Amino acid sequence: MKPTSGWGALAALLTLLPSLLTAQLACQPMVGHVGLRDARIWVQTQAPCTASLVCWADSMGNAPTEVTVLPEKRIESQTAHTAIFDVGGLEPATTYRFQVLVDGERAQTGFEAGLQKFTTQPLWQYRFDPPPFTMALGSCAFINETKYDRPGKPYGGDYRIFEAIADAEPDAMLWLGDNVYFREVDWYSRSGMQHRYSHLRATPELQRLLGSCPHYATWDDHDYGPDNSDGSWIHKDWAAETFGEFWANPSQGLPESGAGVTGMFQFHDVDFFLLDNRTFRVNDDNVTQPKQVLGQVQIDWLIQALQFSRAPFKVIAIGGQFLSDFADFENMALFPEERDGILKRIEKEDIRGVVFLSGDRHSSELSELTLGNGHKVIDFTCSALTSGTYDHTDEPNTLRVPGTMVGVRNFGTLEFTGPRKERVLTLRTHDAEGKILWEKQYAAADM
Repeated sequence: MKPTSGWGALAALLTLLPSLLTAQLACQPMVGHVGLRDARIWVQTQAPCTASLVCWADSMGNAPTEVTVLPEKRIESQTAHTAIFDVGGLEPATTYRFQVLVDGERAQTGFEAGLQKFTTQPLWQYRFDPPPFTMALGSCAFINETKYDRPGKPYGGDYRIFEAIADAEPDAMLWLGDNVYFREVDWYSRSGMQHRYSHLRATPELQRLLGSCPHYATWDDHDYGPDNSDGSWIHKDWAAETFGEFWANPSQGLPESGAGVTGMFQFHDVDFFLLDNRTFRVNDDNVTQPKQVLGQVQIDWLIQALQFSRAPFKVIAIGGQFLSDFADFENMALFPEERDGILKRIEKEDIRGVVFLSGDRHSSELSELTLGNGHKVIDFTCSALTSGTYDHTDEPNTLRVPGTMVGVRNFGTLEFTGPRKERVLTLRTHDAEGKILWEKQYAAADM
């Protein structure tokens, strides 16, 4: 980074640029991971170009003390004209504004002009109670594209749900998989995968949400490969590379090998673990190999990380349902040895505050299990954003919390409140217009 000082530097970079702005972005820049001292900004342009990013602390109308210009990046078609800018050396609990420069000019999106901003996390430890915050959730985002969709009734709809999420003003958004739906035309080329992501990001109703809060993601089968695809998928490397081009998680892949999209981040006092349920999967109908979803290496990492965590809530995001005991479709109940093994290790390690988040099912519900040591584990299934939906009330999931099955398009929120030693989690499901359909609270002390 190159810091310079004052309004003069900012004026030189911005206000003295040509008044007729021709440089264009393909969509709004997306705020990715934001920590205490760093942030990641995702950008997509309409064509190959040279891009940079100007960033400065919001000084409430006063002259900025420092303007940071990030090194230029050459954006090429091989990466679908995307780039991720890593901004470091920031101060905690500070709002920063930024502007993208494309070929030396201020970039416009064509959707909503204006400077973008983000706020770094506060350094609350040993100083004050962790602040309250809300995390929005969603999965299964199907955006219609008639010429590539299967004939018949369109599968996607209710795109206004993205505006309802933005209206809820969450502090961050967590995408739980099937964040795009690769079509038959997409599976066997990197350009096809890149097109599918680009098509989602250009959705007009999504633009405000992209820039309004940090975004994190894991995946499931439809943003990995064909339906129900597993570790045998020949192009899983393309899928992982494309995932990394369009999401700005703080890291991607297992610590030892870098394989897959496994990750972890901390938001205030809560730890979030992003699991990969596809890269290491051996499907349940395979009769000559041991069946698995996560694989031993990923499970060992997860249990060790959970045991090390001191967070009151330890939130585990996975593409498919974990806790439901209905053994059908792609639920973990079809893999009882792995599912039960994880639960037994959580119990044996005396790990508290475990919350699973899942998508995939085109319906939402809350499942709850009390372990042998009295601790509770819950699984909030949150689906679908814009794809088709189903009411699975008749499914015999004996762990379902009554009144939580939702069979319409919806999104979820997690709200964390209370003093450091008395944190409370409130889970909510909202319909496509933002109306609350149900909510339930859990105190960390009771889990």
